[in-house]
Amino acid sequence: MTTTLTAATRRAARLTLDERLTLTLLDMDEHLDQAAVAFEVNTAHMPAADPVPAAPILPPAPLTVGPYTTPIAAVLQRALARLRTVGWCAEHWDEQGAICLVRAIRTEAGGGSVGAEACQLLLDVIRAEFGPWETVPSWNDAQVGPAVPLRILGQAADQAAARGI
Repeated sequence: MTTTLTAATRRAARLTLDERLTLTLLDMDEHLDQAAVAFEVNTAHMPAADPVPAAPILPPAPLTVGPYTTPIAAVLQRALARLRTVGWCAEHWDEQGAICLVRAIRTEAGGGSVGAEACQLLLDVIRAEFGPWETVPSWNDAQVGPAVPLRILGQAADQAAARGI
């Protein structure tokens, strides 16, 4: 009588996560090594290029603050210069140091009624161009970039100078 031997069926052992990650790491290392060799072979015939000279870094042009001598116009213009220096943002301030319109005005006014009067004039300019906004911060927060707020702040400074305030 002939007996047939069959291989014992064994269940394959499951690999742990660490073992699978190790195998994947080894596989990826092999692929990266092959890619590095292929890159060297494919680019060996190319001559090395001269480095492109970098453009010189120019310092920003100094901000020229205009000759506004009236208190509100001067505060608005200094606030505009500050925003151009530190940056504008829609919220009160951000992590990069940018500030909103009202914070720039209050910082430049240094307290007192001049800052409040400058904010009121700015709100009047905003309302004249954009309709009935309740506050400068609500209008500021609705803006998507610095161009319009800086333009309006400049217009408010011009208007204050023209009025002599």
